[in-house]
Amino acid sequence: MKFGRVIGTLVATQKYQGLEGVKFLVVQLLDRHLRPQGDPVIAADATAQAGPGELVCVLGGREAALALPKKFVPVDHTVAAIIDIVDLQDEKALPPANVRWRRNPSAAGEAG
Repeated sequence: MKFGRVIGTLVATQKYQGLEGVKFLVVQLLDRHLRPQGDPVIAADATAQAGPGELVCVLGGREAALALPKKFVPVDHTVAAIIDIVDLQDEKALPPANVRWRRNPSAAGEAG
């Protein structure tokens, strides 16, 4: 799983059987500090709700197809979740504008 930022949508007039009704998104993969990593990828949207600007969780490889209703479809990447909150022990990560970040005291072993 990787972080990604939705930067656009893709419209396909013809799709492989089993991908009918599945939305496709253009996603910029991110490193753990939310900096762009590599070229953007096309990802099927298993949430059917993600949109431009959102921080998402992206599956790659064989697991990408398993997140979709039809399990044996030719996809390399799938958006599996929209990220709302990220709890961190390392406060050095850069927060995105549309996601609420918080430090998790219980994860760091502190009394809350």
